[in-house]
Amino acid sequence: MNKVKIALTQCTWTGDKESMLQLHEDYTRQAAAEGAQVICYQELFYGPYFGITQDTEYYKYAETIPGPTTSRFSELARELGIVIVLPIYEEDQPGVLYNTAVVIDADGSVLGQYRKHHIPHLPKFWEKFYFRPGNMGYPVFDTAVGKIGVNICYDRHFPEGWRALALGGAEIVFNPNATAPGISNKLWEIEQPAAAVANGYFVVATNRVGLEDNEYGDEAVNFYGSSYVVGPDGNYVGEVGSNSEPQLLLREIDLDQVREVRERWQFFRDRRPDAYGAIVAP
Repeated sequence: MNKVKIALTQCTWTGDKESMLQLHEDYTRQAAAEGAQVICYQELFYGPYFGITQDTEYYKYAETIPGPTTSRFSELARELGIVIVLPIYEEDQPGVLYNTAVVIDADGSVLGQYRKHHIPHLPKFWEKFYFRPGNMGYPVFDTAVGKIGVNICYDRHFPEGWRALALGGAEIVFNPNATAPGISNKLWEIEQPAAAVANGYFVVATNRVGLEDNEYGDEAVNFYGSSYVVGPDGNYVGEVGSNSEPQLLLREIDLDQVREVRERWQFFRDRRPDAYGAIVAP
């Protein structure tokens, strides 16, 4: 048995950055006290989901790596001995901004970051105003809890990224989101379980929850939470989170299940990359 206890959060925007940082620090302390070895926060966790509008005011949320938030949570990870997947707004240099998740190991070291590849641009998700497309590939990080990868929100609609992470050796893929009601509800239910099955790993999907009307009034998006963990067999690990309330969820997984499922379904043996050229044709 190779057990890992995972924590994931789903939160509502409080109205200011510092209280969001403190809320997630408190959740992390609670999770560690309950035995969690790794925790993942929602997409752009310390701010509102500002993609709802196009406003240069929100550039102020961008930070360098290292920077104040990564330094604060690196120290927290070291203190608690917990791996943290930290989704932030990254400033590479002035005017060069990314939607990023930093991976911090249990000793507080920053192992690197993943930059969101696929950037939507449609009503209330005006992300191309804020982010460049990711340019660092699909890294897999060797952490204290195993080999982990990251896919961010809109990335989940593209199967190629999930497969790249599998080929890189990922055992757990974290998928932080800001996903709102509409046509995405059904996709939320099927995409991550399908990716877990097709690639033989665990997927941890965390989503914002609640109405951000304290930021956007009548224009606010009501995020539906429903965060969950799914195994390589496509089954949920524990219950799906609330669709309306903030929560800290803890789920225990067994990484030995990755080998068990992959040996049952020999997808990696039977795949045919020589036949897939059309997939990457421009």
